[in-house]
Amino acid sequence: MTGKTLPHAQKTTSFALALLSGISFVAIAAPPAQALTLMDMLRGKRESIQEQVENRSTTVSPATQRQADRSDPEPLPKISGPRYYTYKTDPMRQVKTGAFAAATATDATRFLAQAKVSAPADVAEAVEAYYGKNGTPLFVENGDVNERAHAVLAILAKAGEYGLDPADYRLDVPMLTTASVTDDAAKPAVADAAIDAVPAATSPADAAAATVAPASPAEQHDKDLMQFELALSAKAVLFAQDMARGRIDPNRISGYHDLKRRTVNLATVLPFVGTAPDAGAYLASLAPTSPQFLALKAELDRLRAESKTAETEVRIPEALVLKPGNQSEDLSSVISAIQKRGSETLKTEYAATFASYQHTPDYAPELVDLVKGFQKEVGLKADGVIGPATLRAMAGHSDQSKMDKLVVAMEQAKWLPDDLGSRYVLINQPAYRVYYHDHGQEQFSMRIVVGSKSNQTYFFQDEIQTVELNPYWGVPQSIIVNEMLPKLRKDPNYLDRLGYQVEVGGKAVASSSVNWYGSTQSIAVRQPPSSDNALGELKILFPNAHAIYMHDTPSKSFFQRDMRALSHGCVRLAEPRKMAAAVLGISEQEVGTKIAQGKNLAMTVPQKIPVYVAYFTAWPNKDGKVEFFDDVYGRDEAVVKALQATSKARGA
Repeated sequence: MTGKTLPHAQKTTSFALALLSGISFVAIAAPPAQALTLMDMLRGKRESIQEQVENRSTTVSPATQRQADRSDPEPLPKISGPRYYTYKTDPMRQVKTGAFAAATATDATRFLAQAKVSAPADVAEAVEAYYGKNGTPLFVENGDVNERAHAVLAILAKAGEYGLDPADYRLDVPMLTTASVTDDAAKPAVADAAIDAVPAATSPADAAAATVAPASPAEQHDKDLMQFELALSAKAVLFAQDMARGRIDPNRISGYHDLKRRTVNLATVLPFVGTAPDAGAYLASLAPTSPQFLALKAELDRLRAESKTAETEVRIPEALVLKPGNQSEDLSSVISAIQKRGSETLKTEYAATFASYQHTPDYAPELVDLVKGFQKEVGLKADGVIGPATLRAMAGHSDQSKMDKLVVAMEQAKWLPDDLGSRYVLINQPAYRVYYHDHGQEQFSMRIVVGSKSNQTYFFQDEIQTVELNPYWGVPQSIIVNEMLPKLRKDPNYLDRLGYQVEVGGKAVASSSVNWYGSTQSIAVRQPPSSDNALGELKILFPNAHAIYMHDTPSKSFFQRDMRALSHGCVRLAEPRKMAAAVLGISEQEVGTKIAQGKNLAMTVPQKIPVYVAYFTAWPNKDGKVEFFDDVYGRDEAVVKALQATSKARGA
């Protein structure tokens, strides 16, 4: 099924910009106790020598044996995941001025038709629509730039505060010179003299040609003003669009991005700029107003202010490994780093430990407790062992790195609705956590496992519709081809032995009867409900084109790891019953009772709940404090490249 995109909310103000607008099969016998299941393989378990001997001696049909004995077997196919693209920017074109109402004017506005300005096509269309109906300039009055223009220029200069690049909107203001004023007074006489000098016998065309002369200082100033008028109009519309939906189209970044780009009613921008009491304030009002975006903006402002008085960074060795009871001369740096990076709550709780520490190399019990407290605070396993993950958390991200992450996050926040809803689920892949919100507040969050770098989880939004208890696992074609097929070509009984169900063209068959050298497109494989099922005891579905959902897992140990990009792309939940109960509106006990019945059961979610499968390396927690995460897939880098390409295309 194709994933759905929720409609974007509209925000209305006095001068607001209108935005956005389980298939059943016949069961096959369960695998023998000694069989190596797919889950065993996923956990890294290997067959014993005895099991290998037993598996090799499995009886196969003559046809199967001939198939396996081919001296020149067909090469194994491979299903590859999506790729990252070279970003293609919005095409630029010149604003068409021929139909402007000002083209027939006799004053300075007649030069508006001669202005040459390039802009993205939709921005150019909005500018053309406005000046095609209204020849009155917005930003020029009485031969000079007006206050409205200065107000717009002032907000464009602050573009960086909204995560934008001020260079995209920079524009020079024409200067009014004494020569222009003096020449302007003499201009009518010069024009009359030129007309009188034309011989009466000349044709109209010759007469027009005879009056062409180098532009006087006053005329050149008028031309500069009209060039500025049109350019600032285009910049204002572009700024409005960037504020509302971001600068780049996420779907051009990679095949892992699947987000419908917001549509913005650009036709309303210039009319509102012309009528708003404060044009700059109107443009500023188009920025997202969600608590998340405002928290990101405030953090960016704070870091930029603090970067002017940068502190000396605490240096700790990258290769340090320290266990309770060990000694290290670097321990004092570790304690200093915790004191710098830890929260005020942590510092208060362990104030006595900080005060009593004498900078000795002994990793004593009280220091172990301090480290455990820090680990728990930053979401790491609180075991007191100081290793690479703990050191990274202590060292933290540099201020510049944080600011870069914030700019990317502010861009990405504009790809989602400004109002995420009063009830929704947010999956943040770099944080390895999922958050459940209800009544406008975060109710709980939990650890998750997301796709590995070679099987990345997508960035998209959808709606939760169903919770399936005691689920079947429909094996994706990528796993059938990439992981199962090599084994099936050696042993066509492989899936039969493991208890998987195989269907060809809608008919249940034994895996040993399938030609595993042909196409697998018509072959369906699924694993029946069991304690060893890859999906555990439940899955939570939000049908989408990427076959991604949330589910339980028998591999509970994965949740103890700090780096949890380990799955084939779906999202594994540390507390699946808790999430299922929340979206169904029932108790965990009731969920458990139904699971205990052992029957496959699909339960419809009473009210469809938005789910945002997102990717933010900077995102505020429930208290509004922005947290920073590692870029596990390297997507921030891809976004930065797209932003740079966009600015370059715009001529910044």
